[in-house]
Amino acid sequence: MARKKDRGTPEVNSGSMADIAFLLLVFFLVTTTIPNEKGLLLQLPAKPDPNQPPPEVKLNDRNIFKVLINSEDRLLVEDEPLNDPSKLKEMVKEFVMNPNNDPTLSESPQDAIVSLKNNRGTSYEMFITVLDELQGAYYEIYAERAGVSPEEFRNLDLNNPEERAIYERGRGDIPMAISIAQPSK
Repeated sequence: MARKKDRGTPEVNSGSMADIAFLLLVFFLVTTTIPNEKGLLLQLPAKPDPNQPPPEVKLNDRNIFKVLINSEDRLLVEDEPLNDPSKLKEMVKEFVMNPNNDPTLSESPQDAIVSLKNNRGTSYEMFITVLDELQGAYYEIYAERAGVSPEEFRNLDLNNPEERAIYERGRGDIPMAISIAQPSK
C-alpha cells in the first residue's frame, strides 16, 4: 500500500505580486491628469521696507469709484445698493471716461481709481463676478480706443509687432486702476 505524502497547506507564490503592484502604480501615475488651476492672475505690490514709513497718498474722493460687497453678497456702489452686478461695467466705463465732464465723475481717465472692498463672508463667486465686471469695463474701454471688439483685444498676441501696436493704442495712458482693499470682518 502506498503512503500519502504530507504536502502541507498550499501557498500562493507572492514573489510577482510586488511587480504587479509596482506596474499598476506606474500605470496610474502615468495616466492620471492633475488639474493645473492658475487662480487669479493679480500682480501684488512689492513688500514695503519696514524701515521706511508708508508713503502718504492724497486722492481726491471724486476720482474713487467705490464698490463694496457685504457678507450676504449684496453690492453697494457709490453708497447706493445695486442688485444687478452686470450693470457695473457701464457704470465704471462712464465713471472712468466721464464723456460729459460731469463733476460727480472722475477728473480724467488717468486719475480714476476703482476701489473694490469685500467682507470676509463674501462668496468667491460674487467676488469673481464683480472683479470680472470691473476688468471687463477697462477691456471695453481699451477695445473701443483700439477699434476692435473686446474679445479681439483680449486675444491680441503681444509678441506680434502689429498686434502689440493695437494693444498700445488701446491702452494708451489709461491704467487699469482697480484697487482691492483688505476685507473687513
